[in-house]
Amino acid sequence: MKSTLIFTVIILGFSMFSGCFRRPPEGMVAIPAGEFFMGTDAIDENNFAAEHGIVKPWFVDEGPAHKVFLPLYYIDEHEVTNTQYAKFIIATKNAPPPYWERGVYAKGSESYPVVMVTWHEAQAYCTSKGGRLPSEAEWEKAAKGIEKNTYPWGETFDVKKANIGGLSGDLSPVGSYPTGKSPYGLFDMIGNVWEWTSDWYQPYPGSTYKSDRFGKELKVIRGNSWSSIGHYPLEVQTELLKYHSTTTFRLFAPLDSTISDVGFRCMKPA
Repeated sequence: MKSTLIFTVIILGFSMFSGCFRRPPEGMVAIPAGEFFMGTDAIDENNFAAEHGIVKPWFVDEGPAHKVFLPLYYIDEHEVTNTQYAKFIIATKNAPPPYWERGVYAKGSESYPVVMVTWHEAQAYCTSKGGRLPSEAEWEKAAKGIEKNTYPWGETFDVKKANIGGLSGDLSPVGSYPTGKSPYGLFDMIGNVWEWTSDWYQPYPGSTYKSDRFGKELKVIRGNSWSSIGHYPLEVQTELLKYHSTTTFRLFAPLDSTISDVGFRCMKPA
């Protein structure tokens, strides 16, 4: 009886150990179970946003910083590409993105992230792969790791580590900025395209910030994109770019919108 119990414990322990080190699905990265700090307690000490006529106050919807526990999950190493999405279109007979001429993406853009996909279309793609869009928490942990990284690569802003600010003039093939990888090895968590998440735009637990945009009409997008900031003086653009490129910055969009610099990546539960 005793030997049987010991054997059972050994088998269960081996199963748990091997389960923790399962090979991730192809093209995905494992994000280990554990806590991380989501959000930030930073404040706009110099009132920079208001002084320069920026509509959305800085940091107010990104806090308070709070611990979140997530179980082991997998997330795409790269943003979903035109080639990958085309296979989905062929298999499901769904409508292609509106920028594809005659239903076909442009030659040479095979490895570019697919864009102009609605939230529902992005979710449908992920479902077809056995997953879903990541939650804000899943996206943010994958971007920053368990440290409070301001950027995926660390604390110092470096415009050369991501496709941001309109400097490249267009999208780039996924994985073009390897020095900007996240602590878990994910590419383009900042830059190239904004990415859909599964979450509604809502306040964080403990937040006192009020917004008429909170509710169940807008989905959060994360990660900044290649496009330029807008018509601001250079010094203001630089500060905006730094802020929009943080791992905690939140933006939002209607579910049915097709935006030229919004794409997505998928996650799968372990």
